[in-house]
Amino acid sequence: MTALATSRRGGGVAGRLADLASAAIDDAPPVRLRAWDGSEAGPTGGPVLILRDPALLRRLLWHPNELGLTQAYIVGEIDVEGDLGVALRRMRREVDRIRHAPLRARTRLGLGATSLVLRMGMLGRRPASPAAQATLTGDEHSRVRDEAAIAFHYDLSNAFYQLVLDPSMAYSCAYWSDARTDDLAAAQQAKLELICFKLGLRPGARLLDVGCGWGALACHAAQHHGARVTAVTISRQQHAFVAERIAAHGLGHLVDLRLQDHRDLTSDAYDAVAAVEMGEHVGAAGYAGFAARLHDLLRSGGRLLIQQMSRSRRPGGGAFIEAYIAPDMYMRPLGETVSLLQTAGLEVRDVQAMREHYTRTIRHWAANLEDHWAAAVALVGVQRARVWRLYLAGSALAFEEGRMGVDQILAVRPTADGSSGFRLLDQAGRRNPGTGAS
Repeated sequence: MTALATSRRGGGVAGRLADLASAAIDDAPPVRLRAWDGSEAGPTGGPVLILRDPALLRRLLWHPNELGLTQAYIVGEIDVEGDLGVALRRMRREVDRIRHAPLRARTRLGLGATSLVLRMGMLGRRPASPAAQATLTGDEHSRVRDEAAIAFHYDLSNAFYQLVLDPSMAYSCAYWSDARTDDLAAAQQAKLELICFKLGLRPGARLLDVGCGWGALACHAAQHHGARVTAVTISRQQHAFVAERIAAHGLGHLVDLRLQDHRDLTSDAYDAVAAVEMGEHVGAAGYAGFAARLHDLLRSGGRLLIQQMSRSRRPGGGAFIEAYIAPDMYMRPLGETVSLLQTAGLEVRDVQAMREHYTRTIRHWAANLEDHWAAAVALVGVQRARVWRLYLAGSALAFEEGRMGVDQILAVRPTADGSSGFRLLDQAGRRNPGTGAS
């Protein structure tokens, strides 16, 4: 049995559900349950799963999986009192245990749940999906559908992202070069500087920023390294934000901002190309063409920096992310991305794993969301705000447990004679711009 103390206040709904779970996993439920009838059951001293609405039983009967639980959370049928991340960790562990339980135990659980739903008169039609769910149409990764997918995620509200992100508006994994600091803004600046360092940016260097977001890298490269930047996005709200940012910092002579699909870019002999957490939106079938396009956009000897998330065990985006966060998102194993880049004629020079950095980054974003919860709800509505609360807590856990990764991949387009342009010092004794250490 679990080491945590357990208690039950009466039987009621919570007691019946706790008994069902215990029968399936041969243990106490992972979190305490508190149901709408006032009953409680399960371990004390940790998070409490609050069952607010009996309709959730019908939802779970139709969706007896993690997606059903997330839908119930989004619409408020269930809630969590205490640390959401801890609750998710415990519940995920038990869901895995149920998934791998003997067939007899899983059958008993299903029959017991159905019996409970029947006794409560909850059997009926499939519950409606939350209004916050994406409803895209058309062929996957067609231009029209891609624009809709990007708009669903990135055009949510510039003001909302300003509540969650640091002042640079960098919406990607930060680089915690100094473990002693807890400053998200400093960690994002260190990440931007690390990218510029790896790309070897110098005054006048031509940089293409594919999927430029809210302009953090483009403006940093222009302002601090004198690079001439072409910044590309298909998000209209991002484009408007970056245009104002360029004007405010007087960078119009260095940054060429375009509302343009990356598929419309033409070969232009850039010294460097960056795609920071943009390749996840290309899709499974389109990545080979994407990699070939990046190769062609570089001059001979030009460098490419890809910062990209990965999934090894279950490639794709995941049901929750694709339905409520980033439709059509696709993450693949790191090795497959490296292989696709090499097949396109690029030479991969360095891969830096950063998943622990993302756990810390996301927890800062989650704290920002909680600090500005009322404003976030006012901007995007309670369902979308709850989606983001769940998304951030779950993503931090996924990176912490190694179910997702994120890496910086540095590559080069070799010259005709095979030269990479890298010196031995670049590989054997390069300096870390975040710490100044060799």
